[in-house]
Amino acid sequence: MPRSLPEALAAIVGAPNVLTAATDIAPYCSDWRGRYAGVALCVARPGGTAEVAAVVKACVAANVAIVPQGGNTGLCGGATPIGGEVVVSLARMNRVRAIDTANNTLTVEAGCTLAAVQEVATAAGRLFPLSLAAEGTATIGGNLATNAGGVQVLRYGNARELCLGLEVVLPDGQIWDGLRALRKDNTGYDMKHLFIGAEGTLGLITAAVLKLFSRPRETATAWAAVPDPAAAVALLTRLREKIGGRVTAFELLARPALDLVLKHIPDSRDPLAGKPRWQVLIELSDTMESDLVAPLESVLGEAMAAGEASDAVIAHNEAQARALWALRENVSEAQKIEGVSIKHDISLAVSRIAEFIVRADAALEAAFPGVRIVCFGHVGDGNLHYNQSKPAAQDNAAFIAQTEAVNRVVHDLVHELGGSISAEHGIGQLKREEIPRYKSATEMEMMRAVKRALDPRGLMNPGKVL
Repeated sequence: MPRSLPEALAAIVGAPNVLTAATDIAPYCSDWRGRYAGVALCVARPGGTAEVAAVVKACVAANVAIVPQGGNTGLCGGATPIGGEVVVSLARMNRVRAIDTANNTLTVEAGCTLAAVQEVATAAGRLFPLSLAAEGTATIGGNLATNAGGVQVLRYGNARELCLGLEVVLPDGQIWDGLRALRKDNTGYDMKHLFIGAEGTLGLITAAVLKLFSRPRETATAWAAVPDPAAAVALLTRLREKIGGRVTAFELLARPALDLVLKHIPDSRDPLAGKPRWQVLIELSDTMESDLVAPLESVLGEAMAAGEASDAVIAHNEAQARALWALRENVSEAQKIEGVSIKHDISLAVSRIAEFIVRADAALEAAFPGVRIVCFGHVGDGNLHYNQSKPAAQDNAAFIAQTEAVNRVVHDLVHELGGSISAEHGIGQLKREEIPRYKSATEMEMMRAVKRALDPRGLMNPGKVL
């Protein structure tokens, strides 16, 4: 008698690593925000690349689709099953394969959490700079599959820039070993970039070679009030001109974003008096032993004289710096506690940020009086998180039902200004129907051609991206 697919998978990865009970698979079947929930045939948890390949081959033989999953911290439903797929969790694949401090590279399996990778780099006297709020749970495979950004893209780049090589199990079960630790390799197409940002629709990333950097010896952190987003951009320009590459992060928060953190996150404190409407969080770092506080104070003083800032506080120790960063990093958690909102993860040229905020705020307030706009993000690299809700729960449900109309206002303006409707969270299910509106027919067909070439049967993470 032919075995069922779960039985076949159990023979590959071991019975304890195939979950079939509804209570066991439930955590794998909904996203972090609680927006999407699906049904999985089962959850398979392979322990190595060969097992991943065998799982894929078994699923292909049974004509059952696959949903790759890492830490399940995605924000667009990209790792959530839709109905009847096998969820392939890579959480058990969490080994460090190699570290090369002379080459400044680290080779890890896809299930390593971002925090674990950071710790390994630190223990070796190096820095892996990718940093985001979910780093304790998010995995490297997921970070690469979504081309994660975070707070230090301004200096180090996003996940794509931090990866030199990949190992991938292809949709037919073949293993592609592209674990090259080379910074120069002009031998044809750079295949790793097909899989970075593809959200598991072209294959399962099982391991990666990551870039390491020298650890900063000095840092300086400040929180400043600015009159408006245009002043924030002017302050960023001033910092870059005066301090250069030592500007590591530059984050913008509107008052509603900070107010939610102060409301919902215990022990949060407002850094400045007067409840300024706009604030920025600044971080400088240097691999040399140098005084960063003095130049930061000098630039902030110049900015105040020029009307680009009205008040500021500089952290005097690591605990104070962590407290300032916690205000920024807990915005998403605070929003989740507050309730459902319409979320946008957009990118623009830094020079267009202020224009976007002014025009989008006005258009939304005109169309939806009383709308609450929670605006925050990585202004240093042009990435805004621009979210809307109504303060009263009874009004919010009706407002959320108008998501499509809100998206038209936001996304059409982003497109007009030459931006992107997805900066660092990916497409997943959330924006799958949006991208054909903003990408040309030629570009969409190019994407579909790649999908057909690698996954002709459409079994790899269906219903996502394309």
